[in-house]
Amino acid sequence: MRPSRDAGAPFVISHRFQEAAFLVRTTSLLRYVPLVACLLLATLLLWWHPSRVVSAVLVAVAYLAVCGHFLRRSLARAQRTPGADGNALLIGYASQGDTARTLAERSAQQLREAGVAVDMQPLNGLDFTILGQPRRALFILSTYGEGEAPDNAARFERALLNTPLDLSSLEYAVLALGDQHYRHFCGFGRRIDTRLRSLGAQPLFDRLEADRADPGTLRHWQQQLGHISGRSDFIDWQPAAYQPWKLARRALLNPGSQGAPVYQLAMLPPDTAQHWQAGDIAEVGPRNALVDVERLLRRLGFDPSQPVEGGESLATALLNRRLPQDADGADLATLLALPRLPHREYSIASIPAEGHVALIVREARHPDGRLGVGSGWLCRHAAIGSTIDLRIRSNPGFHGLDLTRPMILIGNGTGIAGLRAHLRERAAMTASRNWLLYGERNAAHDQLLRQELEAWAQTGHLERIDLAFSRDQQAKVYVQHLLRDAAEDVRRWVTAGACIYLCGSLEGMGREVQQILAGVLGEDQLQQLEDEGRYRRDLY
Repeated sequence: MRPSRDAGAPFVISHRFQEAAFLVRTTSLLRYVPLVACLLLATLLLWWHPSRVVSAVLVAVAYLAVCGHFLRRSLARAQRTPGADGNALLIGYASQGDTARTLAERSAQQLREAGVAVDMQPLNGLDFTILGQPRRALFILSTYGEGEAPDNAARFERALLNTPLDLSSLEYAVLALGDQHYRHFCGFGRRIDTRLRSLGAQPLFDRLEADRADPGTLRHWQQQLGHISGRSDFIDWQPAAYQPWKLARRALLNPGSQGAPVYQLAMLPPDTAQHWQAGDIAEVGPRNALVDVERLLRRLGFDPSQPVEGGESLATALLNRRLPQDADGADLATLLALPRLPHREYSIASIPAEGHVALIVREARHPDGRLGVGSGWLCRHAAIGSTIDLRIRSNPGFHGLDLTRPMILIGNGTGIAGLRAHLRERAAMTASRNWLLYGERNAAHDQLLRQELEAWAQTGHLERIDLAFSRDQQAKVYVQHLLRDAAEDVRRWVTAGACIYLCGSLEGMGREVQQILAGVLGEDQLQQLEDEGRYRRDLY
């Protein structure tokens, strides 16, 4: 079988590591050259005319100053990678052709448009020692043939595997590209991810694996870039082919809460052939509020009801378009060419047997008070009975295992959605053991799905349920604290074959749960659970 490769010409192999080492050794010798030169100059001046001792000293001092200046510059150049910026987010790519490089360029463009400084380099041009500095890094890595590194990354991999580094200050993410027709699918990306973790680096989110540049995985990667940059108004590289679902119900889950409103929504499929499973994701195509579109059009001098190509009104045509902040002077052609709003991702909280896709969405607002596009559309603007553009994306990394295996479910906030789907899927297995650890703000107002969870506890479907409400006492208690206090029980469940599922916010809860699990089980056992598919996360 022909080795798999992402199409394009191979990159030229660089000798960056040897060059860097040579430069460091050379500069350590060159530091003595200015001193020797100055002594020779002073000696010649004294021999030529002793009365010019003062002149010789002055010339020597001046020369030393000049040499010192250039020496400092050369040392600085030798100790850094060309183009590297210690404050920039690093994007390193490994590609046998063009796919990884193209995705790296698109990622860099999206981040730069959001105001993030980016330093993009092929792995063969990267001095891996800079990874030991506090920074964030993204790695977009193709696999060549049967799990091999691409030509422009083999040297980097050898150096990384053979050099002991402390990478505890590095936060990183990996997008691994491969072809599932090959036995060692995404082998290179997996090895780099494993090595970075073993050196103490902290993942920003779990490794993403794209089979032949799967569009769904790439959309998820874009969504994660949006979280990193704090900007979600990006343009989808490969827009989803949505289907018309119907918004059937919307219920407020936390009336009286001090936090933002949380809604449970039910979407009816366009036909009965829809299939998904616990752990999958709903990609929603949001729309602007009609009143906002009409206000913009009137300000620009357009009639919102003006018909356009296809027979729909101009206002309707712009509902799913990214409205510009400054549209003064825009003509009709410019408005109709506006890009579509980017998709939003939500964990599905239901299973097909329930006949609908359930979402649990928290209303989000911008600093200026404006509603977020996705949550604003679903929670406020979309009328009951209206059409919702939706597409289901398979998320194998959060699918369930053997339903008879014990399960520890950990989450906070709207992360209850993904956990609820697994509990609902396992409800038919009366012998299954399930333990939920969940955190929210206040017991009085924020016990999402309270009645259902209590019913499962009474029937024994939930063998154990531990709840943390952070604002009900002076010292805040979070779900990670519950996990730490239950360390012995966690070890017993894992020994009995339990799998661990984590769903919710990455910042805070997700990172701290990871650290506590590593302390409770040990780094090696936690890695073994992940390798066996018994430790799975859906964090955002």
